Amino acid sequence: MTEKDIKGSSAAPLKVSVVIAVYNPGKYFEDCVGGLLRQSLAPDEFEVWFVDDGSTDETPARLDQLAAEHPHFHVVHQESSGWSGRPRNTGIDAARGEYVMFADHDDWLGDEALERMYDYGRAHDADVVVGKMAGIGRPVPQELFRVNRPRATVETAPLIDSLTPHKMFRRAFLAEHGMRFKEGRRRLEDHVFVAEAYLRAKSVAVLSDYLCYYHITRDDGSNAGFQRFDPVGYFTNLREALDVVENLTEPGPLRDQLFSRWLRNEMVERLRGQRLLKLPEDYAEELYREIHSVVTERFGPGVFARVAPTQRVVAGLIAADRYADVRALAAWEAGIRPTGRLTSLDWENGSLAIGFSAEYQVAGEPMRYGRDGERDLLGLPLSEEARAALAAQGISLAAPVDRSGVDLVVRHRERATQYYLPLTSERHRIETGTETGEGGGFRQEITARAVLDPETAAAGAPLAPGIWDLHLRIKSCGWSKETRLGAVRTDGTEATRRPALTGDPRRLVLPYWTDGPGNLSLDIDQRTGKLEREAVAAMDPAAAEVDGGTVRLPLPLHPASTAGEAVQLRFERKNVGKYPAEATLDGRTVTAALPLERLTGKRWAVRLGVPSPARGELRWTRLPVDVVVDGAGRARVIDRHTASAGAGGRTAGPGRRPLWRRAAGRLKRALAGGRG
Repeated sequence: MTEKDIKGSSAAPLKVSVVIAVYNPGKYFEDCVGGLLRQSLAPDEFEVWFVDDGSTDETPARLDQLAAEHPHFHVVHQESSGWSGRPRNTGIDAARGEYVMFADHDDWLGDEALERMYDYGRAHDADVVVGKMAGIGRPVPQELFRVNRPRATVETAPLIDSLTPHKMFRRAFLAEHGMRFKEGRRRLEDHVFVAEAYLRAKSVAVLSDYLCYYHITRDDGSNAGFQRFDPVGYFTNLREALDVVENLTEPGPLRDQLFSRWLRNEMVERLRGQRLLKLPEDYAEELYREIHSVVTERFGPGVFARVAPTQRVVAGLIAADRYADVRALAAWEAGIRPTGRLTSLDWENGSLAIGFSAEYQVAGEPMRYGRDGERDLLGLPLSEEARAALAAQGISLAAPVDRSGVDLVVRHRERATQYYLPLTSERHRIETGTETGEGGGFRQEITARAVLDPETAAAGAPLAPGIWDLHLRIKSCGWSKETRLGAVRTDGTEATRRPALTGDPRRLVLPYWTDGPGNLSLDIDQRTGKLEREAVAAMDPAAAEVDGGTVRLPLPLHPASTAGEAVQLRFERKNVGKYPAEATLDGRTVTAALPLERLTGKRWAVRLGVPSPARGELRWTRLPVDVVVDGAGRARVIDRHTASAGAGGRTAGPGRRPLWRRAAGRLKRALAGGRG
């Protein structure tokens, strides 16, 4: 189909039209297609318009194949326009849905994204629907998606932090205002489009309790937003976004607040830390010159006042044209690292309580703040001339450390889904002497306690099976940096780091230390072999006992994990058989009746069966004990690694080869170049 073919085409209206501009997507395109095919919204309720912008690879043939196989998939082939604006406009012209959703060809949608976003938008009569995003290798807004926002505006929510086009727009709303993307090879056409939509919309709905959009970084670095740009062209296009704000707002606090987004994200943050220092010096200076031009042309004190203190300092240095001081400050900031220390870890009433402390460091030492009378000061290494230039603009070095805070986020390792954990925190001043200010100095440490309930942490729902990593974020004075938690920890956390059976149906939640760094992660529903390698390996075989025909085994489980008959024991011997036994779990002890009539006269390996709801079956883990039953039916429990002279003869364990034969096998593999 061509652009001409779609003019005047008509059919019954649909709920959603998905528009995807496509140009040489390569291997990443199949993830995008897979997300569309998995949508919970029925195929007859939405359509997809792939607009091929002159691809030169196998993409056109692949698109035609998809359109032939799926009636709700459509393709438009057009000459290359060089950027995303024109193909998106082509998609708008073709769309028949009540809402139009824009996606990139290398991203993908959550399986229920279209259904949930459409229903949420209709329920709240929204002109724009913003679905929660996950950034895989790239940043996405955080604060915006903390909670659902059914009727948001730029005044009441940080909408302006999300200016990518990956949202739903009511098609009638776009037509009413004649909204189109700017075309041609250019930058920030999405900023212009989305900023106008926010300012014209009667209502914007933000759906935060479901992950709707996966925004990825390509391995080859070819995402448009990650390619080095021409500073002159980039900031010329940025001025067009500022023009939209000026045309649709009055001078005053709202305009200043909106402008501060571009000052903060597109200018100040580009000139901080390694982000500036890693650029070639000639390019970095050209970038600075263009930023300086926009700052002095468009932003006044009201805009500066809307950014965080450290960002305000950089903006003031830019306005005063002190590039050398900007670079010097960037070099100092490059040494800032967030640090965290895990201080406690234990289960309480089915939830994991996580205690920790957090602090910023600079060049390996705690960050220090100064004090001037009653004022707390940023301990920035600024020259006297730089301080004077800032003072002339009314920019102080006051440090609002009383507003510092921390977040603890649990994030799915593969899907990048994340949720904030509820926590309480306390700020602490620790005096450091007089080296950082006339009135003495101090460092700040924050202590906190977070609670992770595996059955409600996902916005009131259970965390999905998989590996979940814990990430600590420290926010203070304009710095917001993230680190993992657990590598630095107190000794007591090892003893209390136990798995637990939670939920209904029961599933295993295992806190563990990652290989290498030793950070804290959660294995939910047995996705690793950590249960046997770590938790069960800590079981004390000497504490096991047999009373007649009943065996009792200690398990390193959370005491509140009382799952009745949710677990099983199985006794097995190679080439002989496997015999399960129903077991009961009481605190940390699993009890089962031995099938003595089947076990008599032999030594048996013991496995623990733990339910895995995602698989619909028990997962079996070898325990560090064996059961030996003599010819008279008398049973005893021994360490699985201990040789036993008894039932079944002297052996190194059921089904195991003699030691000399195993050693010979290792030698043979070593000689063959394998690993012993």
